Amino acid sequence: MKISPLAGKPAPAGILVNVPRLVTAYYTGVPDPKVPAQRVAFGTSGHRGSSFNLAFNEWHILAITQAICLYRKSKNIVGPLYLGIDTHALSVPACATALEVLAANGVVVMLAEGDEYTPTPVISHAILTYNHGRTTGLADGIVITPSHNPPHDGGFKYNPPNGGPAGTFVTGWIEAKANELLEARLSGVKRIPYAQALRATTTHRHDYVTAYVNDLGNVIDMDIIRGAKLHLGVDPLGGAGVHYWERIAEYHELGLTVVSEVVDPTFSFMTVDWDGQIRMDPSSPYAMQRLIGMKDQFDLSFACDTDHDRHGIVTKSEGLLPPNHDLCVAISYLFPNRPKWSKSAAVGKTIVSSQMIDRITAKVDRKLFEVPVGFKWFVEGLLDGSLGFVGEESAGSVFLRLDGTVWTTDKDGIVPCLLAAEMTARTGCDPANIYRTFKGEFGESFYERVDSPATPEQKICLANLLPGQVTNTELAGEKILTMLSRAPGNDAPIGGLKVVAKSGWFAARPSGTENIYKIYAESFQSADHLRRIQEEAQIIVNKIIAPEANSTTDFKDK
Repeated sequence: MKISPLAGKPAPAGILVNVPRLVTAYYTGVPDPKVPAQRVAFGTSGHRGSSFNLAFNEWHILAITQAICLYRKSKNIVGPLYLGIDTHALSVPACATALEVLAANGVVVMLAEGDEYTPTPVISHAILTYNHGRTTGLADGIVITPSHNPPHDGGFKYNPPNGGPAGTFVTGWIEAKANELLEARLSGVKRIPYAQALRATTTHRHDYVTAYVNDLGNVIDMDIIRGAKLHLGVDPLGGAGVHYWERIAEYHELGLTVVSEVVDPTFSFMTVDWDGQIRMDPSSPYAMQRLIGMKDQFDLSFACDTDHDRHGIVTKSEGLLPPNHDLCVAISYLFPNRPKWSKSAAVGKTIVSSQMIDRITAKVDRKLFEVPVGFKWFVEGLLDGSLGFVGEESAGSVFLRLDGTVWTTDKDGIVPCLLAAEMTARTGCDPANIYRTFKGEFGESFYERVDSPATPEQKICLANLLPGQVTNTELAGEKILTMLSRAPGNDAPIGGLKVVAKSGWFAARPSGTENIYKIYAESFQSADHLRRIQEEAQIIVNKIIAPEANSTTDFKDK
């Protein structure tokens, strides 16, 4: 991947999104359902796109929301719908549109008090809290966020009564019905004016902040953090949890400093990501330059993305901790320090995460549950307590309460940050120092993900790739041991291919939201061996999806 000369630098005015034009495009743009890129499409995290590209406009939200109302009716979901938004510019108008449809359909909606922004995990927490002990009249939710995507994007996610991301059947049903409504030019969509929707007897206000913040002591040992008197720093990156952290510090009496509470829909305070775009990604060293530059001011610091379902940990000794390192440290710490968890509670990981996780999981004597990319695969295991900790390489994770029951069934960026503080307080070592001890025992991991452009047709080809299409017998000088197109944990299609040798592997899969494909690779030999794996992976993939390609990605630029 070519690194932009802007990467890691303050965002120049010339790349900031024009918010008035973006919002105007949301209301005036009319998508053509005959154009694939303008249809409703649920990826791994809901429908995403930009109003500039006719991929996220009012018509989309009207159609999706009506489809959700129809789905709720078909499944007799009659409890409250918890509705939350992040700080992207398109989230507020999309919320207004959604409320107009929800109110017209008689759905009981829970809006945040004071129109506060609401993190993704807080919606999951609210759904599960309401549904606890109930078998009928269940609640569900909508989160309006494109996660850490650039400022010009919008996103729309549905969480059913299990509190987690909707599964493939549910998203497929909603997507198909929404596109039917687009094709019918919204005939069948119920809608009332926004002012009327706000006054509707079905529209209520809910104190999300208090309910979530006050419950954190049941998932994190706040006493030990408080007793250690750590000086903690947090950067909300202008996201949905911006006003949660101060409340957390006050209620739990933590020495926590919020480095910035600025909310700006252009995200002009960010440093630019690797590709020259603004992206609120707490796992990117380019996007995290502000907090990395402040690392020596705190014992430990951390950040979350725009909807606060992903996180990044910054230590004095190493700076930004790679996500896979964070997952390994969390696993190694949690299972010995959660005595009330079931002895059979397993570790959940996505198939593209580091194999160091496998080694740590074996060390703590737990089973490994390996699934395709997508947090939806972890929901049932979190609900019944059979999964104690789950995580993915893109800096998303969550774990059970102290008593071994479910906390949330969606990613939670807040609790892993507080867990890093808990383990630092208890062990006297920050997460980076803990991870260093693994190298001597398990070897050193060299891991990287790279992205390459791909057409929609090429993405489909890659998603349907089968092991039999690959004729190679070696990977970077080692015999290929296995090729996977289905995940070992649940036998679900991974939407790509994973190739494994003795001391290295790669996986290739298309992005669900962008016209790119991703190659994940890891070596337990060296950085040079990793490069060889990446280069050969690129050749293998290109032979199948782009046989005319005559060059490979220049990995030296990454």
